[in-house]
Amino acid sequence: MRHRLFATAAFALAFAAPVAAQQPFTIERAWAIQRIGAPTITPDGATIIAPVTRFDVQQNKGDTDLWLWTADGRTQRQLTRHPSSEGSPQISPDGRHVAFVAQRDGDSAPQLYVLPLAGGEAVRVTSLSTGVAQPRWFADGRRIAFLSRVWADLATDEEQAARQKARAERKSSESVWDRGPVYYWDTFVDDRQLHVFMVAIDGGTPVNLTLGTGLELPRTAVQLEGSLYDVSPDGREIAFVADSDPAINVSNLDVYTLEIGSTEARNRTAGNPAGDGAPLYSPDGRWLAYAKQTIPGFYGDNRRLVVIDRRTGAERVVTADWDRSADGLVWAQDSKRLFGAIDDAGTVRVWEIPLDGRPRRLTESPSFGSLALARERGTLVGIRQSFVEPPTLVRIDPRSGAATKLSTINDALLADTALGSYESVTYPGANGQPIQMWVNYPPGFDRSKRYPFLLLLHGGPHNAITDGMAFRWNAQVFASWGYVVAWHNFHGSSGFGNAFTDSINPQQDELPYLDTIAAAEWAKAQPFIDADRMAAAGASYGGYLASIVLGRPHPFRALVAHAKVYNWYTQVGADYSFEIPRFGGWWTPEQREVWKTASPHYGAANFATPTLVIHGQKDYRVPVNHGIELFQTLLQKGVPTRFVYFPDENHWILKPANSVTWYREVQDWLARHVLGQGSEAGARPATGGPSVFADPPAAK
Repeated sequence: MRHRLFATAAFALAFAAPVAAQQPFTIERAWAIQRIGAPTITPDGATIIAPVTRFDVQQNKGDTDLWLWTADGRTQRQLTRHPSSEGSPQISPDGRHVAFVAQRDGDSAPQLYVLPLAGGEAVRVTSLSTGVAQPRWFADGRRIAFLSRVWADLATDEEQAARQKARAERKSSESVWDRGPVYYWDTFVDDRQLHVFMVAIDGGTPVNLTLGTGLELPRTAVQLEGSLYDVSPDGREIAFVADSDPAINVSNLDVYTLEIGSTEARNRTAGNPAGDGAPLYSPDGRWLAYAKQTIPGFYGDNRRLVVIDRRTGAERVVTADWDRSADGLVWAQDSKRLFGAIDDAGTVRVWEIPLDGRPRRLTESPSFGSLALARERGTLVGIRQSFVEPPTLVRIDPRSGAATKLSTINDALLADTALGSYESVTYPGANGQPIQMWVNYPPGFDRSKRYPFLLLLHGGPHNAITDGMAFRWNAQVFASWGYVVAWHNFHGSSGFGNAFTDSINPQQDELPYLDTIAAAEWAKAQPFIDADRMAAAGASYGGYLASIVLGRPHPFRALVAHAKVYNWYTQVGADYSFEIPRFGGWWTPEQREVWKTASPHYGAANFATPTLVIHGQKDYRVPVNHGIELFQTLLQKGVPTRFVYFPDENHWILKPANSVTWYREVQDWLARHVLGQGSEAGARPATGGPSVFADPPAAK
């Protein structure tokens, strides 16, 4: 079944330049897009501020400044111009100031700054050697909360700085752990703790609010903007997330509340053995909302919206019967409902979630996120995007969901860029269940012609590919090379119901593999697809899936495996693997049988397809040995392969120059082995199993 075809988005249709006169959407052009971050809005709803990042590929870096818009669409201007980057803007409750985080001249770490919106220079509020993250205003507008990572046994910042200096200058280089995590994503985690601080905007010594509780915020969660803590409207209490389980190999995140000045934190979610988080006070102070999961060890489990009545202590699950995760939430000004940016069947949609009643979908397509709401007038703003529209600031009607575009900073670039169309299709996958898939077409696509096909395999696995402009893997950049590019939401993806998301556990290989083969069969049945020129590429779990496909029958002439899990046994070295797995370790009888079929390295006897292997040294989510193991196995078998290694990258390729190289390597690999261009054009190994088969295996 085919869904509706999306043109190049409303903003692109407004430009009349023909495709032939426009420039291809190359990776260099993608890096030229100015990227708008999460907005903040004044209480009266008149002014919006958001960070905007511009990248320089030649300098191999980005620079972030704060920009200002008015909600009526009349004003758009750059607010800060300092050579340092500014982030995490938060407008004060009276609308007169914006707090932000920056590391400016003389700062040894990111610090808290406050800028008057009426004009003037930003004033530095903190000078902490340990730095500042995630500021939050108190309602009085005179105090700001923030996070900092500190050694709990040291009382002053001078002592913190002295220990940092001593450790940097010591001759011995050892680090020691007696509990996990050892590292997280790309950073080794030391023995500092993450705590909530408070400081007056006119300076003074910051106060550590949570130190005396004996608790700490999750050491691995400082990057989760907006989800770790909140401040009550009366300024007397904070709510924060902490691990309540003392075991070194189990985590149970709970929501705690703490009166300012007290050291007695109250666990508000002690009865739930699964994860709780994202505390959020209602504007009237009556409710404390949070997100609740019910399956321990399952990060993809639905997050149910729960509210606690602070008057009575009673708790209520608001979305108990709703098969979606309550994410990206903001309270409405009347404290009777919330708005959320919800992962919903391949699109992030805005939903209204009343405390009494059923959730109501406000938007259909494309995707919306990073919501912010004015507490006085209820003006709702957010970031809109699609496969062909970069993140764009919009005002959203909270009744109809209609969006009004506010930012135009990328319009000139886009008017000169050739973008293709895209559509959502649905095909029967494993067990005959419907699988949603996005299909991106090259500019000037002609259904009477035949095109090579590139199937992208998303990571996770418990997330989805939604209608949005991804920059690390950009479907329109791939399509600009002349491919029809598809991205399917296979079994295990989020946004299609909890049962669908959990359907691949613990056997994570079989259903997504069958869905992938079925996606290829869908493509082969299209008259505009050249069935002899097909490839698949994936990263993280998608790289794992590419490695599974490599060892099993498939129709692809070439594969790309980036940051892939190749060997489940050595994945025990991953950053998260210090915890007891949900279904037990590999040494248990049940898991031993699962791993023998689900670990890609067991399929090595059948490896026969040319495979590009890519990995970063600083990838601690999937350590670099996985890339080397796969590459060297392919070498041993005589299968055409190439190993692209980035010593300064992590799980993702984030530096502009490295990203350009990454895309060129992928393009060249596909050109050689799919399009038949280059010295090894169309090469197929003489040994190993077949790369093409007539009939896919039956679904279990």
